[in-house]
Amino acid sequence: MPKLNGKKVAVLTENGFEEVELTKPVEALRDAGAEVHIISPQKNKVKAWNHDHWSIELPVDKALDDANPEDYDALLLPGGVLNPDQLRTNQRAVDFARHFLEYGKPLAAICHGPQLLIETGMISTRTLTSYPSVRTDLVNAGALWQDKEVVVDNGLVTSRSPDDIPAFNKKLLEEIAEGRHATTGQYTQHD
Repeated sequence: MPKLNGKKVAVLTENGFEEVELTKPVEALRDAGAEVHIISPQKNKVKAWNHDHWSIELPVDKALDDANPEDYDALLLPGGVLNPDQLRTNQRAVDFARHFLEYGKPLAAICHGPQLLIETGMISTRTLTSYPSVRTDLVNAGALWQDKEVVVDNGLVTSRSPDDIPAFNKKLLEEIAEGRHATTGQYTQHD
C-alpha cells in the first residue's frame, strides 16, 4: 500500500452520499497516512444514504464556502443519487472540482459521483466509468465511457458501484502517491 503521509485529500459531498462510498475510501486514505477533510455546503454535519434509507451523520471538517482547493493534493467524490445531483447545481462545488482537473491533481469519483464532473466542462475525451444510469449523461458530455470496475485516465479514477470499492481504493491510493499529472490536454489511459 502506498504511503500518503503529508498528503491532504478533500472529500466533497452533500447530504445523500452513499455511505460506503465515502467511509471505505476515507478509511483507506487515513490508513495510508493521508489527512482527509470532509467538505460540504452543509455547515456542521452531512447525512449518508445506505442503499434505501438514511443512515449515519458525519461531521463536516470545512464548509465549502471556506474551503480552498489549492490546499488539497487530491479530491474524492462519493456517489449516491442525491449527493451529486445537489452538488452539480452548486457553482462553488463545480469550481472546486474543476480545480483538480485543471491542475492535474488526482480526482476519484465513484458511482453517481462523476455527474458533478459533467458541469466542469472538462471531461470531453476523458475515459471513465460510472453507475450505468449516468452513462448517457457522461457520453453526451464527450466522455469515453467503459463498463469496468475501475478506470484510470491521467489521475482521474472512476468506478461503478460499491462492489468496485476495493479496486477503486487501490487505484485512488496509487494515483495520489503519484501526485500531479500533466495537463497538456492530452489524456492517456493506463491501468
